[in-house]
Amino acid sequence: MSLIKIKDLTKDYVNEDVVTKVLCGVTFEIKPGEFVAIMGPSGSGKSTLMHILSFLDRPTGGLYEFEGKDTKDFSDAYLAELRNRRVGFVFQSFNLLARTTVLDNVKLPLLYSQKKNYNQLAEAALADVGLSHRLDYYTNQISGGEKQRVAIARALVNDPAVIFADEPTGNLDSKSGNIIMDILQKLNNQGRTIILVTHETDTAKHAKRIIRIRDGIVVSDEPVHDRIFADSNNELIK
Repeated sequence: MSLIKIKDLTKDYVNEDVVTKVLCGVTFEIKPGEFVAIMGPSGSGKSTLMHILSFLDRPTGGLYEFEGKDTKDFSDAYLAELRNRRVGFVFQSFNLLARTTVLDNVKLPLLYSQKKNYNQLAEAALADVGLSHRLDYYTNQISGGEKQRVAIARALVNDPAVIFADEPTGNLDSKSGNIIMDILQKLNNQGRTIILVTHETDTAKHAKRIIRIRDGIVVSDEPVHDRIFADSNNELIK
């Protein structure tokens, strides 16, 4: 069974009498355990597509099935539950809470779950990204690369079905970006589904498959034959 299945997906934005078509009939499937990059230039519709796939927005038309269920029947409350329980997010701008410790940032999604062992789960997630030594640091005391690793730990902490990474290296230098891609590749090797949104070819080639979007349609969907493997020489994830 596919984790994600979309068919003829459309998205329009209406401003007074002006209709802007952003997605114009997008079709593809993503199976559990894949590492897929969605790639396209600015204005191609890739960010809108990610927002729909991650339940931050709804499509105008077409089919979107998640774990075999048609999402058009999902209530807003259930979508919010899915965002917390089944989806992890990693953003370009990190989106961490200021004046808050690394550990408390990672614990945040657990506050809305049924789980009780907050500290243990958050500490395990931080260990997965090599930040056990930063638990009590505040977010203004760590580097940009470390902030993104905290964001990945926060995305992992609820053991989601899929992790969405939206331009995760966009605010980082090349070395820090390489570490982030290394972590994502290792998480995928452990069986986690990763969907990466980027406009950068070299970043997209860290994935196993690239879906290219232009003007709201899929122009190609191919495996990566010249895949780039991050060479950070780190042992962050065992």
